[in-house]
Amino acid sequence: MHGKIAVTLGDPAGIGPEIVAKSLPKLNGALNRIIVVGNVKNFRSVCHKSGIRPDIIDMVELVDIDSPEITPGQVQKEAGAVAIKAIEEAVKLWKSGIVSGMSTAPISKEAIRLAGSSDMDHTSMLSRLTGGKRLTTLFKAGNLATTFATKHLPLRDAISRISGELVYDSIELADISLRLLGSPRRRIAVAALNPHGGESGLLGTEEKDIILPTVEEAKKMFNVYGPFPADSIYHRANMGEFDVVVSLYHDQGHIACKMLDFDGTISMNPGLPFLRTSVDHGTAFDIAGKGIARERSMYLAIQYALDMADAYSDNFATIL
Repeated sequence: MHGKIAVTLGDPAGIGPEIVAKSLPKLNGALNRIIVVGNVKNFRSVCHKSGIRPDIIDMVELVDIDSPEITPGQVQKEAGAVAIKAIEEAVKLWKSGIVSGMSTAPISKEAIRLAGSSDMDHTSMLSRLTGGKRLTTLFKAGNLATTFATKHLPLRDAISRISGELVYDSIELADISLRLLGSPRRRIAVAALNPHGGESGLLGTEEKDIILPTVEEAKKMFNVYGPFPADSIYHRANMGEFDVVVSLYHDQGHIACKMLDFDGTISMNPGLPFLRTSVDHGTAFDIAGKGIARERSMYLAIQYALDMADAYSDNFATIL
């Protein structure tokens, strides 16, 4: 018997409620395992506008987050407050043993800041709420998986952060991620930072000075290879040569996954004490309330959490 998962609706002014609503009919056999957390009045209104039958909504458990009226498509302090509270309530459900995992609709960084949050994103918020110290972000698009050495940083800052310690830690976290997700093998590739992998220093020295020596050291403990030019390694991994690519900065891995399957990419945070999955996109305020948002990434994120949350928790207990 699989456990329940919490599904947070994200920023109620964005497309989160809509893509969750549109996902529910596709999850018909598992609706009794889903607890939706967010502003229920807003969610029911979105479900109605999206043509979702009331009996479908009644098959999931709802945890209401009270809120004043929210205007679709706008950054609002009130919407940010709802998004924050939904995440906090979902974590409480996990701490109480009611859910074994979580799937989250997108939030607005600007809105949660207006609401008083000091967190940058879901990852930092969940890390703080659970006490998780060592976690990463992993994107999965079909056969391609990638983790990130750095994430939400200006590119100049991300490059300045590249160090042997960071690269080694990222390799270890990639290996842990594959173990938590039950991968039968753990072949890790590290993407290069510079064009053509630096061309032996002609196009940058980070590879020969930092990344390659670190990969060679890490080979003593992990099945890791690289650094490989970023313009080819993601294709090689998608073809099955590697099980995960360590991306050195945000856009490296994001572009690869989203070009491969924009609507089918899901995000997760291995290292948290429970499986958290999410979409690969933001709140899309420009189309919020128009009924045209595509739900595939949200549906796949929820389905993956339903399928894998219990196994992830079992693996976490033995690995971390």
